[in-house]
Amino acid sequence: MIYVKVYRVQGEVLLAACDEELLGKTFREGELKLEVKERFYRGELVEEDRLKELLDEATIANLTGERCVSKAIELGYVDPERVLRIQGVPHAQMARLFF
Repeated sequence: MIYVKVYRVQGEVLLAACDEELLGKTFREGELKLEVKERFYRGELVEEDRLKELLDEATIANLTGERCVSKAIELGYVDPERVLRIQGVPHAQMARLFF
């Protein structure tokens, strides 16, 4: 299961999603720090298959965890070469550009 939270601000749709077990944890590697903050990520707890419809609507996404990031890669939203790993935890961001 994954936590998803959708923010709608000034025409943008931001999706924050993380694997359930990562919520509230902090990861560090060198100078990098990844905080999986409850106030940002804790929303609805859903099956990872629900991620497709949420990513279809999102203009920005912040994804943390093996399940979230792998699903986004599988769906073509994230380039696997652009995934950041901090203490082995994958983190990816997506921005949809409209011209």
